[in-house]
Amino acid sequence: MENIQIRKYRDEDAEAVKEIFTLGMSEHVPSSFMHLLKQPLTQMVLMITFCALLTSSKSFLLPILAVTLLLAASRQFVAYMFNRYIDTSLKKDLNSIGDTYLKQKDSFFWVAESEGQVVGTVACLPAERAPECLELKRMSVRRSHRGMGIAKALCRTVVDFTRERGYPAVVLYTSVVQTDAQKLYEHMGYEKIREFVVPELVAKVMNFTLFEYRFCIKKDGKSD
Repeated sequence: MENIQIRKYRDEDAEAVKEIFTLGMSEHVPSSFMHLLKQPLTQMVLMITFCALLTSSKSFLLPILAVTLLLAASRQFVAYMFNRYIDTSLKKDLNSIGDTYLKQKDSFFWVAESEGQVVGTVACLPAERAPECLELKRMSVRRSHRGMGIAKALCRTVVDFTRERGYPAVVLYTSVVQTDAQKLYEHMGYEKIREFVVPELVAKVMNFTLFEYRFCIKKDGKSD
């Protein structure tokens, strides 16, 4: 991890941080679309549509066209849902990182910098669902700089901060489609303690599962 510096967020990093987050989230659209296609309800709708049109039209062209249009619409819908999440995240905290993370108690935001370019981000703050813990958030690394140990270093930075603040554990949430993130966290010693479906109708239809991970910190300065 040569020439990589992990430092405190500065106001001039704002656009780079938002770009990294937006690009990182957009990468999950294809895998989320494939996840949607694997759901029994989706397959049933596609099959019923195909069979109904095939029976009524006596032609293969119309049902194939209809299913193709349904698939295209589904792909666009998944992209729309991710764009909505990105917009919500920007409004919630990424448009005001200083106020959200740097002016609040036990909160912080770091960036990883390489040759003057921001290439990774991570943050933490007291967890809403587990007030006794800090929550790791906004972990993302530019695709061009992955595989260099930056994400692991960012994870360790959050753990060190949590230990210094006297919290017993770090928690985080990731989704079923973020398989690389799951592997990273498990490799770093995080334990999956819960999984649940986002309580929205669309998420339930997609069976879009979230995983809660926890990293416990021992009082002697080591981690479980």
